[in-house]
Amino acid sequence: MTGITLLDGSMGQELVNRHRARHGADPDALWGTRVMLDAPEMLTELHSDYIAAGARVITLNSYALLPDRLERFGIADQLPALITAAGRAAVSARGTSDTAIAGSLGPLGWSYRPDLTFPEDEAAEVYARVAALQAPFVDLFIVETASSFGQARGAAKGALASGKPVWVSVSVDDKDGTRLRSGEKLANLQAALADLPIAALLANCSLPEAIDAAVPILARDPRPTGAYANGFHAIEADYVVQGATVDELHHRTDLTPDRYADFALDWVDAGARIVGGCCETGPAHIARLRDRLLAAGHRIIGVPG
Repeated sequence: MTGITLLDGSMGQELVNRHRARHGADPDALWGTRVMLDAPEMLTELHSDYIAAGARVITLNSYALLPDRLERFGIADQLPALITAAGRAAVSARGTSDTAIAGSLGPLGWSYRPDLTFPEDEAAEVYARVAALQAPFVDLFIVETASSFGQARGAAKGALASGKPVWVSVSVDDKDGTRLRSGEKLANLQAALADLPIAALLANCSLPEAIDAAVPILARDPRPTGAYANGFHAIEADYVVQGATVDELHHRTDLTPDRYADFALDWVDAGARIVGGCCETGPAHIARLRDRLLAAGHRIIGVPG
């Protein structure tokens, strides 16, 4: 019997999907950010749905709450208010449960663009400011979708200034899960972060088939390792243009909750101890994964010690 930490699934994309379902129309490009201020009850509801599905760690809807991203829309001054609203929604959903809250730190520059990586010390200063805003609401931080060692290091150094545990999650190449999107070998990740007290190593926002190749490499590390995949066909060229939305990507129709759980159980067999979902996965995927883990004799636990 193995203790497995179950994460939540998609935040931003799931909120967009719910908007479409309720209003019969696509929201504008800023809606996933404005939801914190315009409809915080939807965010609290989504967090609550993930907790009900079995997630023991929920993440702030803060992946894109970074100064450079908000500057493109002229709302960088709203960063503190947006993070505060995201934090309050997560804390409200947690209530008296023992669910942990993770601060989400996405990439500066743009997702899947290692060529836009900020210099390490410059990035660390930015992330330290953002982490300080999130810190009152969270138990740990997850550096998400880092596509190069440089992205991972800059974000992790900044987050560590908070004094809270930091997990690093990298995005691997959809065609070769043994490498980051930068081309750097995943096997060298441990050495690249050796001077930083990272609490867990993960892979995320890549095809589950690519994650299959990544997990055995990550699992060589003595720390807790894990994975959470996306439900896209692949990260396509149109999306890596700065400012593009996930509407540029095509979601898979074959990645049902059961099929996703098949992948995740294989990751557990390969050594993953933290699993959940990324873009295009929702509460139904997490609930099914919980059920399959329990049926396989595993225990659902909180943040690994």
